[in-house]
Amino acid sequence: MVTDIENHEVVEKARRAKEAARQLARLNSKERQTLLHAMADALLAAESETLAANEKDVARVKASGTASAFIDRLMLTPKRIADMAAGLRQVAALPDTLGEVVRAWRLANGLDMAQVRVPLGVVAVIYEGRPNVTADVIGLCIKTGNAAVLRGSSDAIESNKVIAGVMAEAAEKAGMPSGAIQLIHDTDRSSARQLMRLNGLIDCLIPRGGKGLIQAAVQNATVPVIETGIGVCHVYVDADADLDKALPIVINAKVQRPSVCNAMETLLVHKDVADKFLPAAGSALAEHGVKLIGCPRTCSVLPAAQPATEDDWYAEYLDLILSIRVVDSAAEAIEHIGKYGSHHSDAIITENYSIARRFTSEVDSAAVYVNASTRFTDGFEFGFGAEIGISTQKLHARGPMGLTELTTTKYIVQGDGQVRG
Repeated sequence: MVTDIENHEVVEKARRAKEAARQLARLNSKERQTLLHAMADALLAAESETLAANEKDVARVKASGTASAFIDRLMLTPKRIADMAAGLRQVAALPDTLGEVVRAWRLANGLDMAQVRVPLGVVAVIYEGRPNVTADVIGLCIKTGNAAVLRGSSDAIESNKVIAGVMAEAAEKAGMPSGAIQLIHDTDRSSARQLMRLNGLIDCLIPRGGKGLIQAAVQNATVPVIETGIGVCHVYVDADADLDKALPIVINAKVQRPSVCNAMETLLVHKDVADKFLPAAGSALAEHGVKLIGCPRTCSVLPAAQPATEDDWYAEYLDLILSIRVVDSAAEAIEHIGKYGSHHSDAIITENYSIARRFTSEVDSAAVYVNASTRFTDGFEFGFGAEIGISTQKLHARGPMGLTELTTTKYIVQGDGQVRG
């Protein structure tokens, strides 16, 4: 039951999405593919309109003095728009999960049982900053037969209006039920809070953004929430690491795109290799403009590093800033990750099989890497075609969330007159 709703836009759009969801679930795979290709074509055709809207968003955010890393996430280019369209086509080409029989069996009484994948229904996503998320969410929801209710941030509102608008219009012309794509235009916090409490209309809520947004959803939502966590990601360079292998991994994990949640925020280095590895790593990181913050042992090896505070170990910088700590053992590295990490993505660089096995066993994160960059925690990179977010919880979905994670199951039971005795 929906109660205490003040914002007419939020509840009305959720109701329209709920009505459309029932019709959307009836479309077959080919029909949903047609919708996705129509939306991809519409994005490309609306490039000029989208870029003009995005310029307004970027100018407004720049005027507020926002960090350059955030502006990079907000900014659209012709290539990024082309990538959004290509992403929709890739999703269209993925194998359909709907109707998949997870398991089937026959009971002794002759009943035929089948557990089958079906849409969640109405998926609401509250997100910050990145307008490409708008296209990603819509594409994944339509592919899986879910209606989408999106509530982006004020920073990207003009971009989101155009993107969602042209995609919805094109899809409806191609046969999508009217109302299956809804963008909340009101970006006041109250609209987000109301969306979190629309029991009976919203079947699943996914918050994508900073710690404040995620905690607000977890603490205030009465609808089911899939928690997507922040990314305090670590790379640990072990005593038995191949340092020639470690250096490019560390550089990639930090600087390839520092503004995203799978970028490394803390580097842990074993004391036995610190004197050799840190000068090389510090020099290479400095060339990329990375500001270094370190423990006392780090600062003694890297004089340019600033002393770290306790808060630094918890920090998700999303910028060219890196905390570095020298540890005495792999056990200490694992303990540090357990205390300060966010259960997102963590990596070990080592040639020691036993140490690698211990690390992957004891580090409780959604993605744990051996001799590879944390930057691979991504739906496209995992081969899912796209993602709606990266879950750091343990129920239903964990890690990059693709098509399977946007479905639930129902049991279909076929009988021939059986009754229970």
